[in-house]
Amino acid sequence: MTALRAMFTRLLPLLVLLLSSGCASSGNWVEVGGERFTVEIAATDEQRARGLMFREQLPAGAGMLFIHDREEPQAYWMRNTLIPLDILYFDRERRLVSQQRDVPPCSADLRCPSYPSRVPALYVLELNAGEAARLQLEDGAPMAFGPGIPAAD
Repeated sequence: MTALRAMFTRLLPLLVLLLSSGCASSGNWVEVGGERFTVEIAATDEQRARGLMFREQLPAGAGMLFIHDREEPQAYWMRNTLIPLDILYFDRERRLVSQQRDVPPCSADLRCPSYPSRVPALYVLELNAGEAARLQLEDGAPMAFGPGIPAAD
């Protein structure tokens, strides 16, 4: 039993390293404002329609990246979204072109306003409210993709 325990003790750090590197290499991340965010991808109509609805929290350092079929004016609303968000609009070159900061939640029984982009956008990144201000994001800021994020058509 002692030999087994010793072997386990030596292998445990290696196992932890392997598991953590597997998570990091998934590639579902974006980098904006010099900070990396793990993202869920919403690339289908169904995924984009559901977005972050009914979520009670969004972990720090996480977000959702919406990939649209066409670069055009986008508008998002917060119906059934329970957490405040920053909605960041990016063009085909992945440059920030419009921002809606600190957008409040909206329940299904309220009339929920729309939060449009000022110009055409292809990508929309939703982060916890306050992230854009914390990162001091300005229009023109670039967004980089991890290797697991598909390029828009």
